[in-house]
Amino acid sequence: MHVLKTHYHPDVTSLENKSIFTRLATRGIAMQGTRILLLYTERYEDYSLPGGGLEQDEDQIEGMMRELSEETGATAINNIQVFGAYEEYRPWHKNDYEVQHMISYCYTCNINTTLGIARMESYEIKNGMKAMWVNIHEAIAHNKKTIATSDKKGMSIERETFLLERIAEGII
Repeated sequence: MHVLKTHYHPDVTSLENKSIFTRLATRGIAMQGTRILLLYTERYEDYSLPGGGLEQDEDQIEGMMRELSEETGATAINNIQVFGAYEEYRPWHKNDYEVQHMISYCYTCNINTTLGIARMESYEIKNGMKAMWVNIHEAIAHNKKTIATSDKKGMSIERETFLLERIAEGII
């Protein structure tokens, strides 16, 4: 899969002599014209693509379908196509590692426009995550405003905004 971007968090100045933990994740991209299915997270005041970590030995497409269904209630996921990967290096302060190397495999797909019941994890509920169809340009503008003005933003907002901009380029 083609790497769209490799991003280094500002706190990761070198990988030399660092212990690195690799995490593989997937992201689902479902569109209806200029509307895209996203997760809004109240805690971080941002929009993100549905997705998350792959389980041990899980197939990337199966993982994307599982995450998309769990987080949004999406059904009838079909016409899955490779979009690209986003690679990032971030600080990591758990399990004896200093840096997390995360690779997000992104896929476009079609789904039923009516969403079923999401099965979010407790931390996702606690963070105020909600699935919704949003105009992609409004989501990009919102995330850019959050980047510029909010002290609540999380580490993933730059990845999500970059991906949303790349997706928007494809529909213009």
